[in-house]
Parts: sequence; C-alpha cells; structure tokens
Amino acid sequence: MVVFAGQGDARRSMSLLWRADRPERRPGPGPRPGLSVDAIVTAAIAVADEDGMAALSMRAVGERLGRTAMALYTYVPSKSELLDLMYDAVHAELPTEYDGAGGWRAGLTDWARDTLEFHLRHPWVLQISQARPVLGPHAYAGLDTLVRLLTATGLEARAVRRLAGTLTHFVRGCAGTVAEARQAAAATGESDEAWWFARSALLGEVAPDFADRYPSLAAMETGSAPRPPAPDPGEGDEGAAPYLEREARETFDAGLDVLLDGIEAAVRRAGAPRR
Repeated sequence: MVVFAGQGDARRSMSLLWRADRPERRPGPGPRPGLSVDAIVTAAIAVADEDGMAALSMRAVGERLGRTAMALYTYVPSKSELLDLMYDAVHAELPTEYDGAGGWRAGLTDWARDTLEFHLRHPWVLQISQARPVLGPHAYAGLDTLVRLLTATGLEARAVRRLAGTLTHFVRGCAGTVAEARQAAAATGESDEAWWFARSALLGEVAPDFADRYPSLAAMETGSAPRPPAPDPGEGDEGAAPYLEREARETFDAGLDVLLDGIEAAVRRAGAPRR
C-alpha cells in the first residue's frame, strides 16, 4: 500500500507541521483538557507501529486516547494531515549530529545504519511515497544532516544533491526488504526457510536444465550456498532473523561499501580532499 502525503489543505497542513499559527488547546467549551496535536500524533504513531498503516484511522487513534474520532478533528482536520504530522514527528528520532573525527565516510556509514534501523522501528514510514515529500521541520533536519555529511566530501552541490537521493533510495530499499521479510511469516503462516526450501528443492524437478538456461546465475551460486537450510522442526529458532532479512542485511553492508567507494572515486576525480 502506497500512501501519498500532503493530501489535505496545503495551508492548514503546513501550519500544523510548523506549528505556525495555532494555539495548542482551544479555549472555552469543547474537548476536555489534555488533548493536543502532539498527543494525537503520538497515539497515531503507536497505532501504526503496533498494527500497521492499514489499522490507522481517526477512530482507532481516538479509542487509544479514550476519545471519539470527532474530538480529534478540532486539532487535526483529517487523516491526511495526521499522516503528514506522524511522518514528520517520527523523524525527530534520527540523529542530527555525527562525530566528524572519523571523516565523511564514517559519518555516512553511521547515518546509513541509523536510518536503516529507524525505518525498521517504523516500517509504515516506508509506505509514504517520496513522490510527495512531507515538508516538515524534522524531515528537513534529517535531509540537512545527510547533505552536511556529503558536503564534507568537498564535492560540488549538484553531486551532493544526487548522492543524497542515491543514498536515501538505497537505505529505504534495503529497509523495505527487511520489513517485508519480517511481515511475511505472520501474513502467510509460513517461515522464509520453509517457503524457500519447498520451492528451491523443486527447481531440479521442474527445470532440470536450470544451469544451462541460466548459466550466470548457476556460476554465481556455486560455492555461495544461496539456498537456506531445510527447516528443522526439532530446533528452536524463534529468535532467528528470517532468511531474507539476513540476505538483505548482507546486501546492505556490501552495497553501502560500494556506494562509499564510488563517492571516494568521485572525490579523487574532482580533486577534493579525501578523508
């Protein structure tokens, strides 16, 4: 499910995001004291974290706060604005400062790992499309941090802009694979290992010429043990990460190294200081 941000009234949404012109509580008759935009956003994030984006509704958030959905509309006019506020608020968790002593490469490595784990704590964030970004203060702070780390390479602004997009897409893509791997077993009732083993074991039967038809794949897989081990009912592996999650994390590590190597090469070509 892909959700597009910024679907509410533009002025109202931006004012809420930046807390520009709205008192926190409405005076006089109305909702009981204690309800606020921040309280509503915090409750909504908890709903999405625990039950996923599909479970998010004004009613569900109201129930969590012990209020009706109607009571929330005084503070947040619709679910569209609520999604914008949730997205921006949760980005406040991301660090905005990194120790520069290790140089730009160490800083970008830490940023990438922090951003990956952030998305895994809040996988619903990955369902909010980047085609219509949330223009809020915390989202901007996160982007500013990444740009600052990339600017330390000495590369020109145009290159920094493209690299910021490249790194963001890479981390989100890896996070999405890990998040889906975690959700797959619960959604289908079958573990990664059981799913892969049942099907990969059948390839030799249904495609006995597999290696001839796909020689590059066969050559790559030789000696790399690509197939997960057969599930062993006698072994307790409840705490083990899903097979695809392990693969995705290894891909993340390898891909990040390659991307950073590429940035180093660009720095050398540009004659910028290497750190």
